[in-house]
Amino acid sequence: MKFKTLLSLMFTLLCGQSLFALGARGVAQTPAPASLSILVYITGVVAGSPSYELLVQGAQHFAAAHDGVTIKVYEAQFNQATWEEQLTSLVASGEYDLVLSSNPSLPEICANIAQKFPKQKFIITDAELAGNPQISTYLYNQYEQSLYLGYLAGLVTTSAMPNANESKRIGFIAAQEYPLLTRQMVPGFLDGARMVDPDITLDTRIIGNWYDANKAAELASSMIDAGVDVFASIAGGAAAGLVNTARERGAYVVSYNTNEYAIASGVIVGCGLMRQRQLVEEILAEVLTGTIQYGSAKTVGLKEGYLDFIADDPLYIEALPEHVRSSFAAFMEDLRAGRIVYTVPQL
Repeated sequence: MKFKTLLSLMFTLLCGQSLFALGARGVAQTPAPASLSILVYITGVVAGSPSYELLVQGAQHFAAAHDGVTIKVYEAQFNQATWEEQLTSLVASGEYDLVLSSNPSLPEICANIAQKFPKQKFIITDAELAGNPQISTYLYNQYEQSLYLGYLAGLVTTSAMPNANESKRIGFIAAQEYPLLTRQMVPGFLDGARMVDPDITLDTRIIGNWYDANKAAELASSMIDAGVDVFASIAGGAAAGLVNTARERGAYVVSYNTNEYAIASGVIVGCGLMRQRQLVEEILAEVLTGTIQYGSAKTVGLKEGYLDFIADDPLYIEALPEHVRSSFAAFMEDLRAGRIVYTVPQL
């Protein structure tokens, strides 16, 4: 083994120790592989999806830093009905030691494939499945991220900002319905807003796919007509339609997972942060050093350092009045300190 590679492995193992500590007791580890071939399976396309972009960046950066690690990125497009057949065919080739992906719908699909290929390993972020010895999942506490983005939306809708109205009505546009969205993200967004004012209501609409920006724009326009002045969305590339409509008609948007302030300055007024790239690199370090725990299901959030909020961008500071930012900063401080009590709904 090259000296450079040995140092890299020692460093990444140290970086991964905090993540390893999250593992469930009694879950078996696996031997460290001499080489590692990774299939990065994207359920959709990479472009326009922050979580997928970060997933790919993390895998590519890790592969570039470690000898013997190779990756292939496969974009499965948006038809979920084809995903299991596609992934089965890719796994059947025997080319990949590990399938890496990020989608709440994948654990069931991967569990079915695992039965046919008992040596294949799967790692899925933004998902949850415990007890399968071939699969390890890492679920972001999206109820928590929704809670603080909802709190910010509540501050904005009840403010005297130019595009805030008197309706106390916020909106959520989603590509599709799935358990993480309907049971945690949408409820968390409303729960956070109602911590500002219990009279706030939520208008939720479903596009039906992850790419139709025109449909998202139509929904957003209808919701603005109904009194919505602050939006959140989980819609992939279709979210561009929401942002354009908010810009044209005068509304605000808070964003999940990545810095999007520059996309629509003054319209996107808050951005959560998902440290997907960091998580991916730490997971792959565990795989390469043999400390990965298959069969485990870990949840990560603010406390663990994998979720956050981007409050230091000048565009955020310019977009919101100081009293709104101060109120939100106090809430985030209380949330990090555990002074905000909440219960994450079961998936």
